[in-house]
Amino acid sequence: MTRVLLLGPAREAAGVRNDEIDGETVSAVLEGAVLRYGPDFAKVLAVSLVWVNGEEATLSHAVGPYDEIAVLPPVSGG
Repeated sequence: MTRVLLLGPAREAAGVRNDEIDGETVSAVLEGAVLRYGPDFAKVLAVSLVWVNGEEATLSHAVGPYDEIAVLPPVSGG
């Protein structure tokens, strides 16, 4: 299981800050998160950044039990 850290709106939509979800890629883990947390979470995820172990990652990035996926809110500048 991969650890998932949810921040800001992602945390609010899911109702939890941390979780563990099974999957071999970022995409698989996030699909599991959408199934678990529902359509409101999916909407937030669509506009969020996804990082693995502190670095921006692609959906095809491989993950394992010692990795952490962070779902970060969109960043706006001024």
